Amino acid sequence: MGMAFPFSAIVGQDEMKLALLLAAIDARIGGVMVFGDRGTGKSTAVRALAALLPPMPAALAGFHPEGAAPPDRKATVPVPFVDLPLGATEDRVVGALDLERALGAGVKAFEPGLLARANGGFLYIDEINLLEDHIVDLLLDVAASGENVVEREGLSVRHPARFVLVGSGNPEEGELRPQLLDRFGLSVEVRTPQDLAARIEILKRCDAFERTPAEFAETWRAAEKKTLRRLARARAGVAQVTVPDAILARAARLCMAVGADGLRGELTLMRAARALAALDGEVVVGPAQLARVAPLALRHRLRRGVLDETGSTVRIERALDELAAA
Repeated sequence: MGMAFPFSAIVGQDEMKLALLLAAIDARIGGVMVFGDRGTGKSTAVRALAALLPPMPAALAGFHPEGAAPPDRKATVPVPFVDLPLGATEDRVVGALDLERALGAGVKAFEPGLLARANGGFLYIDEINLLEDHIVDLLLDVAASGENVVEREGLSVRHPARFVLVGSGNPEEGELRPQLLDRFGLSVEVRTPQDLAARIEILKRCDAFERTPAEFAETWRAAEKKTLRRLARARAGVAQVTVPDAILARAARLCMAVGADGLRGELTLMRAARALAALDGEVVVGPAQLARVAPLALRHRLRRGVLDETGSTVRIERALDELAAA
């Protein structure tokens, strides 16, 4: 695998980068769905974040067959980044059992799939809205449970499959079913930059990275270390961050005000606000963290009124303003 583009060097797309960091801090947030134009750095950002993270213990990554010698406790591997292609079959995704060997020799011969490879890291699916529904169902179930189970002809293999699921798609090419979209923790909208200076800067950085990737990475090493330190502190401290009852009440009132379906939005809102507080170095969630993550956690959970022409983000911001003024 070639060198990844530095996460800190990505121009703009601040909302997408924040959502990815929050999902990396607390996996219970439930992954990230990115909507927007092609060529806006979606897969680049996910790959960059995976590369930024420190190597993880080999025992916590990938698939380890029963009876095999356990990995060296000191051995480490890079955080996995797995790109799931649209044409992937179910066997390639979940893995396959060799029934002939199993029935003939009594050996559970298991060929690990993409879920096993992604264990401990990131699973990225471009154009997830074009993926077959049963595959999306399967992915979301495994992402929620953290375990993959493969059953064939009475034989069963289960293995850990804990990963951050990141999907991307262009709504103009096909909608994702609402009940599936709701299962993603955070939703991000990205657009092609319309600022001339930003577009020029993107061209300069891409060109510099393509010409001399090692030198370009060295230029951004200090910024990458700073981001990694913030992320490491947040991951270590997120469990100690408290959410006051007043913030919980505001989160519930916000979800009621915008008509969010179910309680998953409130849970995600609480977890994302806590993760952001940890990233900010705070020990108590405040209104600022709640307001910042509200569009990420709720915009994809709102029912669209027939006579309501405002977008989801505008409705959420308007509700936040009304709550603040109350």
